[in-house]
Amino acid sequence: MPLLRLTAFVLLACSGSIAHAADWAAFRGSDGSGVAADSDSLPTRWSPKANLTWKLPLPGPGVSSPIVVGNKVFVTCYSGYGLTQEDPGDIENLMRHLVCVDIQSGEKLWQADVKAALPEDPYTGIGVTAHGYASHTPVSDGKNVYAFFGKSGVHAFNLDGEKLWQAEVGKESDPTKWGSSSSPVLHDNTLIVTASAESQSIIGFDKTTGKELWRQEAEGLDGMWGTPSLVQVEDGRTDLVLCVPKEMWGLDPNSGKLRWFAKATGAEQAHASLVQNGKRVFAFTGRGGGSIALDAGGKGDISDSNTAWTGSETASFGSPVAHDGKLYVVARGVMTIVDETSGKKLKQVRLQGVQATGGRFGSLDYPSPVVAGDRLFYLNGSGQMFVFDLANEAKQIAVNKLTSDKESFGGTPAISDGRMIIRGSKHLYCVADKGETVAPDEAVVAAADDTPAASGTRPGGGGRREGGRGGAGRFDPMSMFNGLDANKDQKVTEDELEGNRMADRLKTLDKDGDKAISAEEFRSGIGSLFGGGRGGRGGGGGGGYRGRGEDKRPDRPQRPQMAE
Repeated sequence: MPLLRLTAFVLLACSGSIAHAADWAAFRGSDGSGVAADSDSLPTRWSPKANLTWKLPLPGPGVSSPIVVGNKVFVTCYSGYGLTQEDPGDIENLMRHLVCVDIQSGEKLWQADVKAALPEDPYTGIGVTAHGYASHTPVSDGKNVYAFFGKSGVHAFNLDGEKLWQAEVGKESDPTKWGSSSSPVLHDNTLIVTASAESQSIIGFDKTTGKELWRQEAEGLDGMWGTPSLVQVEDGRTDLVLCVPKEMWGLDPNSGKLRWFAKATGAEQAHASLVQNGKRVFAFTGRGGGSIALDAGGKGDISDSNTAWTGSETASFGSPVAHDGKLYVVARGVMTIVDETSGKKLKQVRLQGVQATGGRFGSLDYPSPVVAGDRLFYLNGSGQMFVFDLANEAKQIAVNKLTSDKESFGGTPAISDGRMIIRGSKHLYCVADKGETVAPDEAVVAAADDTPAASGTRPGGGGRREGGRGGAGRFDPMSMFNGLDANKDQKVTEDELEGNRMADRLKTLDKDGDKAISAEEFRSGIGSLFGGGRGGRGGGGGGGYRGRGEDKRPDRPQRPQMAE
């Protein structure tokens, strides 16, 4: 059994859960790796007419990921407000939903509805409008399921839909008013929730009663959207590891106190979750922030003693996945393959057959790649699933699509017992091998760039921030521009904006009338689009460019309290 899988198995065995081997019970699977323990029988090709076993309408959109517990699928959604930017509606009608579905039939078994706690961030600007109000993936211990709804708190249900408890985490807003997206994780009897936006906190709850066991507050959590990882660093010791802007932290999951920290990547935002292999953890950030490999464990500042390598390779919103000694990072239409041991870039594969990402959530590709057997599956925001054969030089062997309708896809797929569950903004889909044939022209083979590139000596070509303090998150307009610029010609055309809900507003940035937005036009004008509009009735104004929100946070330490 590979070390990555063995570590995860030990953690699950010690957690007191009754999860089954085929369960995918958390974000990126029960162990958070994005690697399926089974499911070599997954199909590599499908379409709306082939190998689609069922399709279920959802009560609303969301970018959270589905999970699988036994024969049940769970996914979160929202409705009542923020469905269109033209008329978001009344924020008092905002509802969150937890939906339970039979994995075999696709029948909805039950739905729990949670009325939003106000005040809530309005549906305006380019923050909340990019992802909506259902961003956190639920988690289950095999007996109960736990959903985090941001300012509306944490809600626990048994698998039959009976409400067990709920708890609040705070009602603050992050500087950009983008909200949070870190998914909850389970450790022994503790449910751990990262409320970075709501209270700059990471909180441990008794999973049975909902009682708050501990809370650690830190300004350094601003700009952190990834999900923490549980890493067994030695016998009897597990660290809760998370990547925040400019730093990596290792916490005691029993108290939330800080055991160690390290200078990490150069980015001021940390979107992607960590990857781990044994006690070695890998972090990739965007916008030139670079990457880092670090051995978890120790005490205090471990920057110099525990850093294995740093590199210039970056991610975007999705998290990387590890397989057979390699790290696979997909961002902006390119898959980069990095050697785990050295950090050296081995290969880049440009995704073939990419359609411009339009629809509900613009051009932001949130899903993370997943691996089953020797196949890597990557879902982009428009619903295209790219399939790569990792045993054959990472050749692209197919690109699939589930629907020809305009629907956006922001969740990472779940894999369980030969099935893949995919959530869109309108439907939940189940793909399995039914022996049905897909037309050959639906599969596209990719070309690979085999030219290796040396790893940088510091992340992002300059990398670590000196001084040892994690930075607060800031919006970089060029990260959005690069996402919109599908053909990477440093211009965003009307064709590239087709289907984007902000298209009309973005077109106003074209000052020279050439029907294209240059990088300079975008950079100089994007600030005017923040905070525009009222966000619907009762919504108030939005957060501004580079965090114009006027709500002052309480004074808090930069890092959590140090463990003794």
